[in-house]
Amino acid sequence: MSEKQQRLVFSIIDFLNQSIADGTVKADDREGLEVAIQCIGEAFNVDPSDKQQADNLSIKPTTLQSIFDVYLQTRNNAAAASSHQPPPKAPTPDHKAQADAHKQRGNSLMSARKYDDAIQAYNDSVALDPTNPVYYSNRAAAYSSKGDHLAAVGDAEKAISIDPKFLKSYHRLGHAYWGLGDTDKSLEAYQRGLKQDPQNESLSKALRDAQDRIATSSEPTVSNPSPSTDPSPSLSDMASMLGGLGGGGGGGGLPDISGLMNNPQMRSMAQQMASNGGLASLMQNPGVQNMMNRIQSGNMPSMEELMSDPTLRNL
Repeated sequence: MSEKQQRLVFSIIDFLNQSIADGTVKADDREGLEVAIQCIGEAFNVDPSDKQQADNLSIKPTTLQSIFDVYLQTRNNAAAASSHQPPPKAPTPDHKAQADAHKQRGNSLMSARKYDDAIQAYNDSVALDPTNPVYYSNRAAAYSSKGDHLAAVGDAEKAISIDPKFLKSYHRLGHAYWGLGDTDKSLEAYQRGLKQDPQNESLSKALRDAQDRIATSSEPTVSNPSPSTDPSPSLSDMASMLGGLGGGGGGGGLPDISGLMNNPQMRSMAQQMASNGGLASLMQNPGVQNMMNRIQSGNMPSMEELMSDPTLRNL
């Protein structure tokens, strides 16, 4: 099951839980809906109470309701566009000047991170001059800055529909889709912009950066190499080889090895050896290997035996 499907299911469950909490659902129907929520979650392996899963699947601050609202708005806009309605009247020079002043105010509010106020300023610009793609593009940036990437998609697409050659809109669109977790759509947005201007370095760089992030995230981590890919022994390998020694003094006059390995200074020395390759060399020593084999078989060597072995004495 894909993460996209689980994200949709998580949003549906969130919507249903919210409908219970805000009283949309009658008290008599609450129990039945709660059972349905549990069944849906189990069927799609989605558990809203799992914080890690919730952080991964949540689309907040966007909600399922807001997604549906955007869909209805987009559908209505498309229907209006196909009805051959006359285009909006061209703004007067005075309206254009006022709209630009609101845009400048919005830009200042963006710099101050007052995103809601900036959005309102761009709303004022759009109301006065709905033919300027810059206002929609800037508002898309404000929406993305506050985490409402879905609304940003709508504004970026609107800006593109007004002027497909206004390339900054494709940046807004790619960033918004990336914020929504739709990497395919993000790459597609940058590619659409490059079709308008194949030599645009800014869009080319944005596309390369996105591709690099995708490639990096798909690479296997090396923090936990498997034994088959990294033959060098680690501290855990040593602990495994010394397993079964217990917590008391060692047999045959040996010191308590497990106690030594818990000593901070000894652990520091062992970690240093592991990092510079000394541990790998040590574990290849035939005397050490023989000692470890005897320890694991329960045949603890004495200190006299160890010191009489030249391969160990010269370590």
